[in-house]
Amino acid sequence: MFVAIGYIVCLGCIFGAYIIHGGNMSVIIHALPTEMMAIAGGALGAFLVNNQPKTVKAVLGQFGPLFKGSKYTKDRYMELMAMLYEVLQKIRKEGLMSIEKDVEDPHNSALFGKYPTVGHDHHVIEFVTDYLRMMVSGNLNAHEIETLMDNEIDTHHHEGHAACAAVARLAGALPAFGIVAAVLGVVNTMGSVGQPPAVLGGMIGSALVGTFLGILLAYGVVEPLGGLMEQKLDEGTKEFQVVKTVLLASMQGYAPQVAIEFGRKVLYSTERPTFVELETHVKKK
Repeated sequence: MFVAIGYIVCLGCIFGAYIIHGGNMSVIIHALPTEMMAIAGGALGAFLVNNQPKTVKAVLGQFGPLFKGSKYTKDRYMELMAMLYEVLQKIRKEGLMSIEKDVEDPHNSALFGKYPTVGHDHHVIEFVTDYLRMMVSGNLNAHEIETLMDNEIDTHHHEGHAACAAVARLAGALPAFGIVAAVLGVVNTMGSVGQPPAVLGGMIGSALVGTFLGILLAYGVVEPLGGLMEQKLDEGTKEFQVVKTVLLASMQGYAPQVAIEFGRKVLYSTERPTFVELETHVKKK
């Protein structure tokens, strides 16, 4: 919703100011198809050359969620910590082996099934169950598991950042492709130097549209999407950090109530529930 509103404000103000100053939109509309072919087509081709197929696929996969609101809300984090609390409470009362079946088959687990938002998120459940499985095995201490968690979170972040960097590079290249389109327009104009001034003026105007479009697409369309992708990536990483903090606190001997408080403190202030809110939610669950 906010992405659409942002684009409307951006493009509306730019073209509105142009029209108010007496600009002729027909010049831009007339040049738009060919200039867009040169700029967007050239940028797309360079984008495919510059990135591996897995990066291209990652970029395409992230476009859909960009136009939706963030799924990482206060309610989601409270559900995550309530789920972790119940897991740790079960371990505390019945021992580590009591969660073995839940860990081995999380999709059919009654425990994880009580929390549909995070319990059906493949990435979260896989992260949680992998390290619970290591805790059950008892072969690794807290410091070794923390190192593994940090490595996995770093890998997740770098993998997601590859798509963000690809979009940033695309945004940086678009003004140059706009210049390429403009130069071609100037070359075309110089080849028609015998035409009347009115015709030459129109041709030069069409050529300059290429520069305008390249800069507009870069800083008004593509670069903001890259920045939004980066923010959403950070939110996804934060969820893993909450899980890491809670599980490590439990391994170091803290009670489940204290362990989830450790996790609560990791959250950004905009999504962090108060102590009372989290306690009430956990008791209700």
